Amino acid sequence: MTVITSLYTTPVLSPLARPLKTASGHIERFPLVLIDLHTDSGVSGHAYAEIYLPELLPALESTILGLGQMVTGLELQPRDLYSFMLKRLRLWGAKNLTGVALGALDMAWWDAYARSRGEPLYQTLGCAPRAVPVYMSAGMYDAAQVVEVAQAAVDEGHRALKIKAGFANFADDLAAVRAAKRVLGERALMIDYNQSLTPQEARLRCRALDDEGLAWIEEPVLADDYATHAELAAMLNTPIQIGENFNSTDEMRAAIHMRAMDYVMPDPQFIRGVSGWLEAAALARSAQLECSSHLFPEVSSHLLCATPTAHYLEWLDVANGLQSEPWTLVDGTLTPPARPGIGIEWDVAAIARHRV
Repeated sequence: MTVITSLYTTPVLSPLARPLKTASGHIERFPLVLIDLHTDSGVSGHAYAEIYLPELLPALESTILGLGQMVTGLELQPRDLYSFMLKRLRLWGAKNLTGVALGALDMAWWDAYARSRGEPLYQTLGCAPRAVPVYMSAGMYDAAQVVEVAQAAVDEGHRALKIKAGFANFADDLAAVRAAKRVLGERALMIDYNQSLTPQEARLRCRALDDEGLAWIEEPVLADDYATHAELAAMLNTPIQIGENFNSTDEMRAAIHMRAMDYVMPDPQFIRGVSGWLEAAALARSAQLECSSHLFPEVSSHLLCATPTAHYLEWLDVANGLQSEPWTLVDGTLTPPARPGIGIEWDVAAIARHRV
Protein backbone atom coordinates (compact mmCIF):
# COMPACT_ATOMS: atom_id res chain seq x y z
CA MET A 1 0.00 0.00 0.00
CA THR A 2 1.33 3.43 -0.99
CA VAL A 3 0.29 6.42 1.12
CA ILE A 4 0.42 10.16 0.35
CA THR A 5 2.76 11.79 2.85
CA SER A 6 3.09 15.44 1.78
CA LEU A 7 2.34 18.05 -0.83
CA TYR A 8 4.55 20.94 -1.92
CA THR A 9 3.63 23.86 -4.17
CA THR A 10 5.68 26.45 -6.04
CA PRO A 11 4.06 29.58 -7.51
CA VAL A 12 5.71 30.83 -10.70
CA LEU A 13 5.18 33.36 -13.45
CA SER A 14 6.13 31.23 -16.43
CA PRO A 15 7.65 32.84 -19.54
CA LEU A 16 5.69 32.78 -22.78
CA ALA A 17 7.18 32.68 -26.26
CA ARG A 18 4.57 35.28 -27.24
CA PRO A 19 2.54 37.42 -24.80
CA LEU A 20 -1.09 36.37 -24.95
CA LYS A 21 -3.52 39.13 -25.88
CA THR A 22 -7.24 38.37 -25.62
CA ALA A 23 -10.44 40.39 -25.76
CA SER A 24 -10.41 40.48 -21.94
CA GLY A 25 -6.78 41.40 -21.27
CA HIS A 26 -3.10 40.59 -21.72
CA ILE A 27 -1.03 37.79 -20.19
CA GLU A 28 2.67 38.62 -20.30
CA ARG A 29 3.77 35.70 -18.10
CA PHE A 30 1.55 32.76 -17.18
CA PRO A 31 0.72 32.32 -13.47
CA LEU A 32 1.14 28.67 -12.47
CA VAL A 33 1.23 26.66 -9.27
CA LEU A 34 3.60 23.71 -9.62
CA ILE A 35 2.65 20.66 -7.56
CA ASP A 36 4.80 17.90 -6.10
CA LEU A 37 2.89 15.15 -4.32
CA HIS A 38 5.07 12.76 -2.29
CA THR A 39 4.41 9.24 -1.02
CA ASP A 40 5.91 6.90 1.54
CA SER A 41 7.31 4.69 -1.23
CA GLY A 42 9.53 7.49 -2.52
CA VAL A 43 7.42 8.02 -5.66
CA SER A 44 6.34 11.60 -6.39
CA GLY A 45 3.68 12.96 -8.71
CA HIS A 46 4.07 16.21 -10.66
CA ALA A 47 1.41 18.49 -12.11
CA TYR A 48 0.54 22.16 -12.31
CA ALA A 49 -2.46 24.44 -12.10
CA GLU A 50 -3.11 27.61 -14.09
CA ILE A 51 -4.83 30.87 -13.37
CA TYR A 52 -5.00 33.82 -15.76
CA LEU A 53 -4.76 36.51 -13.07
CA PRO A 54 -1.47 36.84 -11.15
CA GLU A 55 -3.36 38.63 -8.36
CA LEU A 56 -5.15 35.33 -7.62
CA LEU A 57 -2.05 33.14 -7.70
CA PRO A 58 -1.68 33.13 -3.87
CA ALA A 59 -5.35 32.17 -3.49
CA LEU A 60 -4.96 29.26 -5.90
CA GLU A 61 -1.86 28.02 -4.10
CA SER A 62 -3.59 28.21 -0.73
CA THR A 63 -6.60 26.30 -2.06
CA ILE A 64 -4.39 23.53 -3.45
CA LEU A 65 -2.52 23.26 -0.14
CA GLY A 66 -5.79 23.18 1.79
CA LEU A 67 -7.24 20.38 -0.29
CA GLY A 68 -3.89 18.61 -0.18
CA GLN A 69 -4.11 18.42 3.60
CA MET A 70 -7.35 16.47 3.21
CA VAL A 71 -5.67 13.65 1.28
CA THR A 72 -2.39 13.48 3.22
CA GLY A 73 -2.24 10.09 4.91
CA LEU A 74 -4.62 8.44 2.44
CA GLU A 75 -3.79 5.56 0.14
CA LEU A 76 -2.68 6.42 -3.39
CA GLN A 77 -5.74 5.11 -5.23
CA PRO A 78 -6.82 7.82 -7.72
CA ARG A 79 -10.47 6.85 -8.10
CA ASP A 80 -10.96 6.53 -4.35
CA LEU A 81 -9.23 9.87 -3.76
CA TYR A 82 -11.44 11.53 -6.36
CA SER A 83 -14.62 10.14 -4.79
CA PHE A 84 -13.43 11.16 -1.34
CA MET A 85 -12.78 14.75 -2.44
CA LEU A 86 -16.12 15.10 -4.22
CA LYS A 87 -17.86 13.96 -1.04
CA ARG A 88 -15.85 16.40 1.12
CA LEU A 89 -16.63 19.28 -1.27
CA ARG A 90 -20.31 18.51 -1.65
CA LEU A 91 -21.53 21.40 0.52
CA TRP A 92 -19.02 23.96 -0.73
CA GLY A 93 -18.92 22.87 -4.35
CA ALA A 94 -16.09 21.94 -6.71
CA LYS A 95 -16.04 24.93 -9.05
CA ASN A 96 -13.71 27.80 -9.86
CA LEU A 97 -10.73 27.87 -7.47
CA THR A 98 -11.85 24.76 -5.61
CA GLY A 99 -12.53 22.87 -8.83
CA VAL A 100 -9.21 23.95 -10.35
CA ALA A 101 -7.36 22.82 -7.23
CA LEU A 102 -9.14 19.46 -7.29
CA GLY A 103 -8.35 19.02 -10.99
CA ALA A 104 -4.67 19.78 -10.46
CA LEU A 105 -4.41 17.43 -7.49
CA ASP A 106 -6.14 14.69 -9.44
CA MET A 107 -3.54 15.03 -12.19
CA ALA A 108 -0.76 14.85 -9.58
CA TRP A 109 -2.02 11.72 -7.87
CA TRP A 110 -2.67 9.98 -11.20
CA ASP A 111 0.91 10.87 -12.18
CA ALA A 112 2.23 9.40 -8.94
CA TYR A 113 0.05 6.30 -9.34
CA ALA A 114 1.26 5.64 -12.90
CA ARG A 115 4.87 6.20 -11.77
CA SER A 116 4.39 3.72 -8.92
CA ARG A 117 3.42 1.14 -11.55
CA GLY A 118 6.36 2.08 -13.77
CA GLU A 119 4.01 2.98 -16.63
CA PRO A 120 3.23 6.03 -18.74
CA LEU A 121 -0.21 7.39 -17.90
CA TYR A 122 -1.76 6.25 -21.17
CA GLN A 123 -0.83 2.66 -20.32
CA THR A 124 -2.27 2.98 -16.82
CA LEU A 125 -5.50 4.13 -18.49
CA GLY A 126 -5.46 1.01 -20.67
CA CYS A 127 -4.52 2.72 -23.92
CA ALA A 128 -1.82 2.67 -26.56
CA PRO A 129 0.09 5.86 -27.47
CA ARG A 130 -1.35 7.92 -30.29
CA ALA A 131 0.07 10.76 -32.36
CA VAL A 132 -2.55 13.47 -31.87
CA PRO A 133 -2.83 16.37 -34.36
CA VAL A 134 -1.79 19.68 -32.79
CA TYR A 135 -2.91 23.23 -33.41
CA MET A 136 -0.88 26.25 -32.36
CA SER A 137 -2.84 28.50 -30.02
CA ALA A 138 -2.09 32.22 -30.27
CA GLY A 139 -3.47 35.55 -29.10
CA MET A 140 -5.23 38.44 -30.79
CA TYR A 141 -3.36 40.03 -33.68
CA ASP A 142 -4.39 42.51 -36.32
CA ALA A 143 -4.07 41.75 -40.03
CA ALA A 144 -0.45 42.94 -40.17
CA GLN A 145 0.72 41.19 -36.99
CA VAL A 146 -1.03 37.88 -37.65
CA VAL A 147 1.08 37.21 -40.75
CA GLU A 148 4.18 36.60 -38.62
CA VAL A 149 2.26 34.36 -36.22
CA ALA A 150 0.72 32.31 -39.03
CA GLN A 151 4.14 31.91 -40.64
CA ALA A 152 5.51 30.68 -37.32
CA ALA A 153 2.76 28.06 -37.20
CA VAL A 154 3.74 26.91 -40.68
CA ASP A 155 7.48 26.91 -39.89
CA GLU A 156 6.95 24.94 -36.67
CA GLY A 157 4.97 22.31 -38.51
CA HIS A 158 1.57 22.82 -36.89
CA ARG A 159 -1.41 21.42 -38.72
CA ALA A 160 -3.65 24.29 -37.66
CA LEU A 161 -3.68 27.69 -35.96
CA LYS A 162 -6.12 29.29 -33.54
CA ILE A 163 -6.21 33.05 -33.09
CA LYS A 164 -8.24 35.24 -30.77
CA ALA A 165 -10.90 37.55 -32.15
CA GLY A 166 -13.14 40.25 -30.76
CA PHE A 167 -11.78 43.57 -32.00
CA ALA A 168 -13.94 46.65 -31.48
CA ASN A 169 -14.75 46.61 -35.19
CA PHE A 170 -15.73 43.41 -36.97
CA ALA A 171 -13.76 44.51 -40.02
CA ASP A 172 -10.58 43.94 -38.00
CA ASP A 173 -11.70 40.38 -37.11
CA LEU A 174 -12.34 39.64 -40.76
CA ALA A 175 -9.07 41.18 -41.95
CA ALA A 176 -7.06 39.11 -39.43
CA VAL A 177 -8.84 35.91 -40.48
CA ARG A 178 -8.18 36.51 -44.17
CA ALA A 179 -4.55 37.52 -43.62
CA ALA A 180 -3.89 34.37 -41.57
CA LYS A 181 -5.56 32.11 -44.12
CA ARG A 182 -3.41 33.49 -46.93
CA VAL A 183 -0.31 32.34 -45.06
CA LEU A 184 -1.70 29.03 -43.78
CA GLY A 185 -2.85 27.77 -47.16
CA GLU A 186 -4.56 24.40 -46.67
CA ARG A 187 -3.92 24.35 -42.91
CA ALA A 188 -6.92 24.83 -40.66
CA LEU A 189 -7.72 28.12 -38.93
CA MET A 190 -9.88 28.45 -35.81
CA ILE A 191 -10.93 31.63 -34.01
CA ASP A 192 -11.73 32.13 -30.34
CA TYR A 193 -13.88 35.02 -29.14
CA ASN A 194 -13.24 34.26 -25.44
CA GLN A 195 -16.90 34.96 -24.58
CA SER A 196 -16.52 38.60 -25.62
CA LEU A 197 -19.69 39.09 -27.73
CA THR A 198 -23.28 39.80 -26.83
CA PRO A 199 -25.79 37.38 -28.37
CA GLN A 200 -26.78 39.94 -31.01
CA GLU A 201 -23.13 40.69 -31.89
CA ALA A 202 -22.44 36.98 -32.09
CA ARG A 203 -25.28 36.42 -34.55
CA LEU A 204 -24.02 39.20 -36.80
CA ARG A 205 -20.31 38.41 -36.64
CA CYS A 206 -20.59 34.63 -36.83
CA ARG A 207 -22.98 34.81 -39.76
CA ALA A 208 -20.58 37.15 -41.54
CA LEU A 209 -17.71 34.69 -40.94
CA ASP A 210 -19.66 31.65 -42.06
CA ASP A 211 -18.19 31.59 -45.56
CA GLU A 212 -14.56 32.08 -44.48
CA GLY A 213 -13.74 28.39 -44.19
CA LEU A 214 -12.98 28.38 -40.46
CA ALA A 215 -12.49 25.04 -38.72
CA TRP A 216 -14.52 26.34 -35.77
CA ILE A 217 -15.68 29.45 -33.89
CA GLU A 218 -15.03 29.15 -30.17
CA GLU A 219 -17.04 30.63 -27.29
CA PRO A 220 -18.53 33.64 -29.07
CA VAL A 221 -20.79 34.40 -26.07
CA LEU A 222 -20.68 33.68 -22.33
CA ALA A 223 -19.57 30.12 -21.74
CA ASP A 224 -22.75 29.07 -19.94
CA ASP A 225 -25.12 30.69 -22.46
CA TYR A 226 -25.98 27.33 -23.95
CA ALA A 227 -29.15 28.67 -25.56
CA THR A 228 -27.31 31.18 -27.77
CA HIS A 229 -24.57 28.68 -28.56
CA ALA A 230 -27.25 26.19 -29.61
CA GLU A 231 -28.90 28.83 -31.81
CA LEU A 232 -25.57 29.59 -33.49
CA ALA A 233 -24.75 25.91 -33.94
CA ALA A 234 -28.08 25.37 -35.70
CA MET A 235 -27.72 28.53 -37.81
CA LEU A 236 -24.16 28.22 -39.07
CA ASN A 237 -22.25 25.90 -41.33
CA THR A 238 -19.10 26.69 -39.32
CA PRO A 239 -18.87 24.45 -36.22
CA ILE A 240 -19.29 25.98 -32.77
CA GLN A 241 -16.71 24.89 -30.18
CA ILE A 242 -17.17 25.22 -26.40
CA GLY A 243 -16.20 23.29 -23.28
CA GLU A 244 -13.08 24.76 -21.71
CA ASN A 245 -15.19 26.30 -18.95
CA PHE A 246 -17.20 23.22 -18.03
CA ASN A 247 -16.70 22.92 -14.28
CA SER A 248 -18.02 19.36 -14.26
CA THR A 249 -19.40 16.67 -16.51
CA ASP A 250 -22.84 17.74 -15.29
CA GLU A 251 -22.36 21.04 -17.11
CA MET A 252 -21.10 19.19 -20.18
CA ARG A 253 -24.14 16.93 -20.08
CA ALA A 254 -26.46 19.96 -19.94
CA ALA A 255 -24.72 21.56 -22.92
CA ILE A 256 -25.01 18.33 -24.90
CA HIS A 257 -28.70 18.12 -24.05
CA MET A 258 -29.21 21.64 -25.44
CA ARG A 259 -27.13 20.89 -28.57
CA ALA A 260 -24.93 23.85 -27.65
CA MET A 261 -21.88 22.83 -29.68
CA ASP A 262 -20.67 20.90 -32.69
CA TYR A 263 -17.31 20.11 -31.07
CA VAL A 264 -16.27 19.93 -27.42
CA MET A 265 -13.00 20.79 -25.68
CA PRO A 266 -12.81 20.15 -21.92
CA ASP A 267 -10.03 21.67 -19.85
CA PRO A 268 -8.20 19.06 -17.74
CA GLN A 269 -8.16 21.15 -14.59
CA PHE A 270 -11.71 22.55 -14.87
CA ILE A 271 -13.20 19.15 -15.73
CA ARG A 272 -11.59 17.87 -12.51
CA GLY A 273 -8.43 16.20 -13.70
CA VAL A 274 -7.84 12.80 -15.22
CA SER A 275 -10.83 11.31 -13.37
CA GLY A 276 -13.23 13.96 -14.66
CA TRP A 277 -11.78 13.82 -18.17
CA LEU A 278 -12.48 10.09 -18.47
CA GLU A 279 -16.14 10.80 -17.69
CA ALA A 280 -16.15 13.65 -20.24
CA ALA A 281 -14.60 11.43 -22.91
CA ALA A 282 -17.38 8.90 -22.37
CA LEU A 283 -19.99 11.64 -22.75
CA ALA A 284 -18.36 12.89 -25.95
CA ARG A 285 -18.33 9.35 -27.34
CA SER A 286 -21.99 8.84 -26.47
CA ALA A 287 -22.94 12.16 -28.11
CA GLN A 288 -20.64 11.50 -31.10
CA LEU A 289 -18.83 14.78 -30.51
CA GLU A 290 -15.24 15.20 -31.63
CA CYS A 291 -13.25 16.12 -28.54
CA SER A 292 -10.20 18.40 -28.34
CA SER A 293 -8.13 19.47 -25.36
CA HIS A 294 -7.78 22.91 -23.78
CA LEU A 295 -4.26 23.78 -22.60
CA PHE A 296 -2.19 21.30 -20.51
CA PRO A 297 -0.59 19.62 -23.54
CA GLU A 298 1.44 17.21 -21.40
CA VAL A 299 -1.45 15.41 -19.69
CA SER A 300 -3.75 16.05 -22.65
CA SER A 301 -1.49 13.99 -24.91
CA HIS A 302 -2.25 11.00 -22.66
CA LEU A 303 -5.93 11.80 -22.15
CA LEU A 304 -6.63 12.09 -25.87
CA CYS A 305 -5.23 8.56 -26.28
CA ALA A 306 -8.09 7.51 -23.97
CA THR A 307 -10.68 9.58 -25.88
CA PRO A 308 -12.52 7.64 -28.61
CA THR A 309 -13.51 10.84 -30.45
CA ALA A 310 -10.12 12.60 -30.08
CA HIS A 311 -9.81 15.58 -32.45
CA TYR A 312 -7.08 18.20 -31.80
CA LEU A 313 -4.58 18.93 -29.05
CA GLU A 314 -4.11 22.61 -28.20
CA TRP A 315 -0.47 23.71 -28.04
CA LEU A 316 0.09 26.77 -25.87
CA ASP A 317 3.49 26.48 -24.29
CA VAL A 318 3.04 27.71 -20.71
CA ALA A 319 5.16 25.20 -18.79
CA ASN A 320 7.59 23.69 -21.28
CA GLY A 321 10.32 26.13 -20.25
CA LEU A 322 10.13 24.85 -16.66
CA GLN A 323 10.83 21.23 -17.59
CA SER A 324 14.15 19.44 -17.96
CA GLU A 325 12.81 17.32 -20.82
CA PRO A 326 10.85 19.68 -23.08
CA TRP A 327 8.07 18.27 -25.23
CA THR A 328 8.48 18.39 -28.99
CA LEU A 329 6.17 17.98 -31.97
CA VAL A 330 6.71 15.57 -34.84
CA ASP A 331 5.00 16.26 -38.16
CA GLY A 332 2.40 18.46 -36.46
CA THR A 333 1.49 15.82 -33.86
CA LEU A 334 2.29 15.13 -30.23
CA THR A 335 2.73 11.60 -28.93
CA PRO A 336 2.95 11.12 -25.15
CA PRO A 337 6.39 9.96 -24.05
CA ALA A 338 6.98 6.45 -22.75
CA ARG A 339 8.34 7.86 -19.47
CA PRO A 340 6.47 6.81 -16.30
CA GLY A 341 3.47 8.95 -15.38
CA ILE A 342 2.60 12.05 -17.35
CA GLY A 343 6.26 12.61 -18.15
CA ILE A 344 6.82 15.97 -16.46
CA GLU A 345 10.28 16.47 -14.93
CA TRP A 346 11.01 19.89 -13.41
CA ASP A 347 14.04 22.01 -14.25
CA VAL A 348 14.96 23.24 -10.79
CA ALA A 349 17.13 26.11 -12.03
CA ALA A 350 14.45 27.39 -14.41
CA ILE A 351 11.84 27.26 -11.69
CA ALA A 352 14.08 29.23 -9.34
CA ARG A 353 14.38 31.99 -11.95
CA HIS A 354 10.63 32.36 -12.34
CA ARG A 355 9.44 31.62 -8.83
CA VAL A 356 7.19 34.27 -7.30
